Formats: sequence, C-alpha cells, structure tokens
Amino acid sequence: MKWKHWFVAAAVALQFAAGARAQTTTITMASTTSTEQSGLFGHLLPAFTKSTGIGVKVVAVGTGQAIDMARRGDADVLFVHDQAAEEKYVAEGYAPKRYPVMYNDFVLVGPKADPAGVKGNDIVAALKKLAAANAPFISRGDRSGTDAAEKRYWKQAGLDNKGSGYKECGCGMGPDLNIASSSNAYTISDRGTWLSFKNRGELAVLVQGDKRLFNQYGVMLVSPQKFPHVKAAEAQKFIDWVTSSAGQATIASYKVNGEQLFFPDANP
Repeated sequence: MKWKHWFVAAAVALQFAAGARAQTTTITMASTTSTEQSGLFGHLLPAFTKSTGIGVKVVAVGTGQAIDMARRGDADVLFVHDQAAEEKYVAEGYAPKRYPVMYNDFVLVGPKADPAGVKGNDIVAALKKLAAANAPFISRGDRSGTDAAEKRYWKQAGLDNKGSGYKECGCGMGPDLNIASSSNAYTISDRGTWLSFKNRGELAVLVQGDKRLFNQYGVMLVSPQKFPHVKAAEAQKFIDWVTSSAGQATIASYKVNGEQLFFPDANP
C-alpha cells in the first residue's frame, strides 16, 4: 500500500514538473506604455502563453527607451510605435525585419469648454491656436512614440514657440493624462490609453480624424547575430503568433465599453 502511495505521489510530482517545464521559458519584451496602460497586453499575452507555453515579461517604457533597451540586447522582442525609428533600428542591423501588427490613432484631448477653440479634425491648426492662446499643454517629453508624433505635428505647424502654457512631464501616457486632467490642460494621447483612462475630469476628445494622427505599431526580433543570448526561437514564435490570424483576432477582440482599441493590419 505504501508503495502504491509513493508511486501515485511520484507520478503527480513528475506531471507537475513536466507542466512547470512546459511554461518555464519566458521572453522579455521591450514595449510602450500605451500597449501596457491601455490593457491590451493583459488581454493579448495570456492568449499567447496559453497557445505556446511561453511566458512574456513586459518592460513598458517610451518607444525611444524601448528601442535603446533592445539596442543594448536587454530584450528578446521589441513592440513599439515610431515607424521611422523602427526602420532605422532595422537598417542598423539590430533586427532582421520589422513586422506591422496593428494601428489606432492619436487624439488631442482638452477641457470640454475648449477655451482655445481647437475642436475639429486638423491637428496642425489646433496646435497653432494653442500656441497663440498660451494654453496649458502637457507634453510627454519622454522620447516615446507619442512624443515623437507630437513633435512632428509641432514641426508641421512651423512653431518653435509653443506658448507659455507648454510643459513637458517626462512621463508615461497615464501620468501625462492625470496631469492634464488635474490642471485642465490639453494633451495628445493614443486613443487606446484614452479609452481605458478613468480619471478624465473635464477632459474630452477635441481633435480627431486627421490622417496625420494615424498610429502604426510594429514588432521586431532583437538580432541574435548581435546578441547570441537572445531567445530567438521563442521570440520569433511570438512574432509569428501575433501576426497570425489567431493573434490578429485576439487584438481585434480587445474592447473597452464596447469600443475597439486597436485594429490588426499584419495581413496574415
């Protein structure tokens, strides 16, 4: 009888160990605050792990910092949203290829009363009005994809002087929105984080629909040639899955209050 109990216990232990081994591989992903703070990864990554047994540790920072992290070989995969910077990263040999994954858009949010009168669908015209009115504006100022886009819009507006109300927080999208909400200021946000943001106060979307506000996300394997320690096989499995019909459907199914936050465009 004792032998039977020992055999059952040993079998259970072996089964547990096998299950543990099946899910011990974890890759590190350098990504953006928008994918994390919008709640997308909380929806997407468990589905990937369930499908493959591979865990994902996310380091969510601004896109510029995420690219720097990958450039040092401190990540296995990179998932960000600054296409020009991503293409430069690939051209310099730090990734074999860039894969488009999904898109959403940026929006300009501000006080519902809109004292600067920016409401509409022209982001450049809106920034000119904000500068002229010295309206309070909170910029990420953190080399993120959102920050890079904002800087492009100011450049397109031809404005070096952004007005006395312009302030940089050097922070992620969530903290940026919190500051804007508490100070009744204007700011630019990706739509995904805005839709999942709860502390809106008097803020509302004022400018949207401008084609310049398009926000594309890409994913890249960190070069195993430059960094032999990279878990290339597992990271490539993530890329293959997130750009597959299953991964793309999982992205499309993520909604907040019935509204889709990201739109797949990998064309699997």
